[in-house]
Amino acid sequence: MSTDLGPVGALPWEVTERRGPADQLHFAAAAALDEATVVRHVNVQIADRPALILGSHQSEDPFDWWAVSAAGLEVARRKSGGSAVIVGPGRVLWVDFVIPAGDPLWDDDVGRATWWVGELWSRAIGGGEVWRGPMRSSAWSKVVCFAGLGPGEVTVGGRKIVGVSQRRTRRAALFQTAALLEWHPEEYLGLLAGEVASPADLDAVAEGLGSGRGPEVAASLVSLLS
Repeated sequence: MSTDLGPVGALPWEVTERRGPADQLHFAAAAALDEATVVRHVNVQIADRPALILGSHQSEDPFDWWAVSAAGLEVARRKSGGSAVIVGPGRVLWVDFVIPAGDPLWDDDVGRATWWVGELWSRAIGGGEVWRGPMRSSAWSKVVCFAGLGPGEVTVGGRKIVGVSQRRTRRAALFQTAALLEWHPEEYLGLLAGEVASPADLDAVAEGLGSGRGPEVAASLVSLLS
């Protein structure tokens, strides 16, 4: 398989690893858009404790907040779109990318702008289909991020394995991405205040890479940027 990613590796990347609570990691990611000099940046984000992360405009109504607390989940809200993702050790491989406006990877079309991210992830995990169509919603997608499918996201055998959301300003674009390591839909079901749709439908939407693959895939992804 070719690793020539064109403009992905044509300019240098700053690579960092951040570890801490999910809300602090999201604050740092959003702050990168406001830095005086925006450069290509990739952050491997390691949430050191379990957390429920909501999309920027996601409603809180579907959740039973007593159940969220009882499950030991912190709560954070990201600055990019989409819906809920549970992060924490062994759950997802969370990687954020920042590129400045005018970068060869920049695209004014917000859908097409994510394709390079999906292609990078597909190479890093060793396969998968990059979705290049419009947003696809389901009965679950307003609640659980991995139940919908958007541009740049990656599926394996029709099941979503990499999610992508973005936030853009005139100066830069932030792509917040997560590769699913373990898929446990019952974790989400246990946090809800009422029925959303069939639990069987939620079970079928996603698939995990395997919790042990996180370090390997992270190293592969970063190597493709050089």
